[in-house]
Amino acid sequence: MRVGVVTVAHGRHDHLRHQHRGLARSDRLPEDYVVVAMGDPEISARTLDGLGSRVVPVAVPPDGRLPLAAARNLGARTVLESGADVVVFLDVDCLPGRELVAAYADAASREPEVLWSGPVTYLPPGRGGADLDRLDELDDPHPARPAPARGELVTGGDPDLFWSLSFAVSAEGWARVGGFCEDYTGYGGEDTDFGRSAVAAGLEMGWVGGARAYHQHHPVESPPVRHLDDILRNGALFCERWGEWPMRGWLTAFEEQGLVRRTAEGWERA
Repeated sequence: MRVGVVTVAHGRHDHLRHQHRGLARSDRLPEDYVVVAMGDPEISARTLDGLGSRVVPVAVPPDGRLPLAAARNLGARTVLESGADVVVFLDVDCLPGRELVAAYADAASREPEVLWSGPVTYLPPGRGGADLDRLDELDDPHPARPAPARGELVTGGDPDLFWSLSFAVSAEGWARVGGFCEDYTGYGGEDTDFGRSAVAAGLEMGWVGGARAYHQHHPVESPPVRHLDDILRNGALFCERWGEWPMRGWLTAFEEQGLVRRTAEGWERA
């Protein structure tokens, strides 16, 4: 059972270094660790405690919208072409718990027709890279997602709860889904689309209690006004593909601020 870990990154270099250190302390090291650098030539390959990383570049278009879906697909292709049986995706901000790689590998080998996710704890400011030996003490999974106990597997979840912060899929499962839809660019929508595509392809949703990850803090904007145009564009694409708009909480918040208005087709800038 060969495991490849994929992270897509643009900036967040300290977070990426902390992630590498965390993976190098894993109970089970991945056979491959690929970082897809989106328009960021400063990201370079490194080796740490027996765990090397490979860097694959992908260009960012002139409009500046990060090609998140295309970058994840490139990362998956890279590790699968090198023989990975399981692909683990970690957001650049996520630190892996010691059991994460092993737990995902075990779950995917037992049930390869499940799209597996793990609980994620959002760390407060000032916690992260220096706490790699104490992450268990900080464990407090996000309440909006399932959080089974370590050693437990739960299947049959809602595909709209899928998120790409931390998930794993077998090579067979990835082939059935066909990857992320690359029509999505910039921020928002591609995660939920992938979850629905997985279910449409016959995969179940599942949660792995042992695959715990810890999201390092960074400033956020809520609602994400700077991504408003991306959300409108990707939301319209999602509606075209699935018959309804995603991200409705954000859209309602934008509406309350007078930034968007409802139309017969959905939403538009006010």
